[in-house]
Amino acid sequence: MDDSPQSKGGKARADKLTKLERSTIARRGAQERWDKVRELPKATHGSADRPLRIGDAEIPCYVLEDGRRVLSLGGMIRALAMSGGGAGSGEGDRLFKFMDGKSISQFVSSDLNDRIANPIRFRAPTGGVLATGYEAEILPEICDAVLSARHAGVLQKQQLHIAQQCEALVRSFAKLGIVALVDEATGYQAERDRDELHRILEAYLSEERLAWAKRFPDEFYKQIYRLRNWKWPPMGRAKPGVLGHITNDVVYDRLPPGVLTELQKRNPTNEETKRRQWKHHQFLSQDFGQPDLRDHLLQVIAVMRVSRNWDSFKRAFDEAFPKPGSQIEMEFLSEEQ
Repeated sequence: MDDSPQSKGGKARADKLTKLERSTIARRGAQERWDKVRELPKATHGSADRPLRIGDAEIPCYVLEDGRRVLSLGGMIRALAMSGGGAGSGEGDRLFKFMDGKSISQFVSSDLNDRIANPIRFRAPTGGVLATGYEAEILPEICDAVLSARHAGVLQKQQLHIAQQCEALVRSFAKLGIVALVDEATGYQAERDRDELHRILEAYLSEERLAWAKRFPDEFYKQIYRLRNWKWPPMGRAKPGVLGHITNDVVYDRLPPGVLTELQKRNPTNEETKRRQWKHHQFLSQDFGQPDLRDHLLQVIAVMRVSRNWDSFKRAFDEAFPKPGSQIEMEFLSEEQ
């Protein structure tokens, strides 16, 4: 143990620090060390010139390269109508001190407290300007805590105006909608949709057409014939023309949005024969597409088995597996033989 005068003096000074002061020092030290060992994330989209408007509040917002949606710290402080934290106190300290206060802290979860204590530092989209903020979902949680404190009657008189501002903010957004608001303000929404569709198709579809293998079990068709009151087995290889539409409706159209459209591009109908050269499932990837198709077929068959007729099956099936989008492809050629 180090019993030197310097050590004793340091311990004495540390003992005099408040919980907030110790936490602030620890946070600053951790942040400095962290900044030295890694490059700060960069915002790919930002709305400094076009801030997010919620009621009368304007908050600069950003989307980081890892997909996190961030509200600027200064913008949040202003939106909450908080005053400055005094000389030598940063905006992050002001927010943390307020939420860690006696009136509010009892309504703040440990998770929220930790996140407030550790704001996100990042680089703005233009230049190397450093910025500080919080993930967008934190703002509604802060408002909930402040309003809970007001409801319990524990807020101080000088804090009531913050509660009024929180109430105005809550009226302007829902927690689940805040990310969408940020995406719209930053212009990230259109790019996000394109990127997410690209990632889905990249994982779900195979770059090369796979060799044919039987993917649709006979039970799938037996149940369709039973529910439609058709004679089984069918004569020869001929199948009702509507079977292709049924396959699209209960199978391919229930896969992730965009998959069926892309399958039809890769496996188009021959203009002369009005048939497709390949089976759609030959273009599904072995890692994701094929297993998901197999699992989906098993669930379809399970619902078919407990249904009395086609109408009862469709009601139960549509409720259990709603279509991911509005794409309803009216094809009357069988996708599986």
